Amino acid sequence: MATNTVSLANTGNTTPGFQQAKLFRIYNHYRIVISLMLVALLFVDPVNFDTRFRLLDYYQLVVMGYLALNVFIALTMLAGFQPGQRHITLSILLDILIMHGLLFVSTGITNGLANLVIVSVAAGNILTPSRMGTFYAALAAISSLSISGWAALTLSGPGDDLVRAGSLGILYFAAAFILQYVSRRMMRSEALASSRAQSIAELEQINQQIIQRMRTGILVLDQFGQIRLANAAAEELLFGAPTGTGTPENQSRTLPRQLKSGLDAWLENPETRTEAFQSAPTAPPLQINFTQLDQERGDHILVFIEDMGKVTQQAQQMKLASLGRLTAGIAHEIRNPLGAISHAAQLMEESPDLDAGDMQMLDIIRRHSRRANGIIENVLSLSRRKPANADLVDLNSWLEEFRADFLQTQENAENTTKVILNRELKLPEARFDKSQIEQVLVNLCDNGLRYSFQHSGERTIELSVGTTVDGERAYVDVRDFGSGVTPGSSHLIFEPFYTTDKGGTGLGLYLARELCEANQAHLSLMEDDQPGCCFRITFAHPGRMI
Repeated sequence: MATNTVSLANTGNTTPGFQQAKLFRIYNHYRIVISLMLVALLFVDPVNFDTRFRLLDYYQLVVMGYLALNVFIALTMLAGFQPGQRHITLSILLDILIMHGLLFVSTGITNGLANLVIVSVAAGNILTPSRMGTFYAALAAISSLSISGWAALTLSGPGDDLVRAGSLGILYFAAAFILQYVSRRMMRSEALASSRAQSIAELEQINQQIIQRMRTGILVLDQFGQIRLANAAAEELLFGAPTGTGTPENQSRTLPRQLKSGLDAWLENPETRTEAFQSAPTAPPLQINFTQLDQERGDHILVFIEDMGKVTQQAQQMKLASLGRLTAGIAHEIRNPLGAISHAAQLMEESPDLDAGDMQMLDIIRRHSRRANGIIENVLSLSRRKPANADLVDLNSWLEEFRADFLQTQENAENTTKVILNRELKLPEARFDKSQIEQVLVNLCDNGLRYSFQHSGERTIELSVGTTVDGERAYVDVRDFGSGVTPGSSHLIFEPFYTTDKGGTGLGLYLARELCEANQAHLSLMEDDQPGCCFRITFAHPGRMI
């Protein structure tokens, strides 16, 4: 936004009042130079002064006074005085009258000082291109004719002076009309340029606001891959903590390794498409696209960073629609034969002729029938899932309620099951569907209690809430005290039908991540040096609607 402030300040410095004061300052410098030259001429050839001047004393007095006046005006403007329109008008009138006064007390209209009157009239029409400019020309013409007429009547001067005065009058009016026309054209052009500059500044402000509010991340990189500009979404997606556009913090950041690799590959082959990646374990998957900001020079690269959460959510909706059609066939084609198998196993159990081997085989049939039925139930529950009905939730109070309800569902909860809850003050709200995220937490807590018991003999888990580094999003951690995930399998645990439990279906974590993505949250496995596993649900910004 600093760019906009500079643009608006520059626009303010091009107003007519500012330009008029600036031009008058330049004109006053000219007057000081002229007055100094007139004073210096007093000391040149002093013997012939009496023959060249009608009233030498008055001439010297007017010249010295003119110099003093111009110096005084220059000092006042140097002290910060801004002349107004009336001050400029008065100065031009004084210049015309003083110049004609010098002509009167010197040798008349034939003196070279008459040419300086043209400059004063011209300056007046530039500084005040209005009817007042015509008045300057009229005053100068009348003054010149009056001096010539007085000299012809009282001093028996030549009649050529009247012709010269008339010619000067024509020049005054010609200069006035021409400069008024040029000045008006320039003022209209300047006003148009000022209006367009203001419009551009306003558009720049609007563009900056749009770019900053966009959920698509935008980066501008130089040819060396250094960040020149980043909007808030790009900082949040890549670094987690916005610092503000155009600040030095932006330019000191380094690109994530995956993004830098994608940039290098794109520079070698612009047809290469960068694969989606995560800048952090808890960050959503990101899709990067590159393009040249300046096609001719090619020294800046524009990077678009897309949060794949929305795309994934839309894909999930399409997937659910397909699963809905598929599960209807599954329920008819698989559950009916499965039910028949289970029923036949129950009937065989009632036979008195079964030995131990037969009973073991029946147990295998029942166990795997239950597992197959569990898989079908999970798939059916996924396809029947309703769209997320999100609300703003205070995680501290909501998790307290969840903990109490969850403990009530556990056998001998107070004696054998421990759910430790770590809360945090000033926690941002989260937006999600309570029933769906509760289903995710129940799944994670059940898994955590089971693996904790298998490893340590105690049914203990830990729930923790916190805030992401940008201070705007909340997360929930579910930590167990089991043996942890075996190395090399952490990338498989969210895959459907992958399980390390012989009695599991392998769909629990897959369904949990699906439910999180439906709420624009992200479920991830945190890799740290703590015992057991820690699953983190990172919620979207509470201002983002689902």
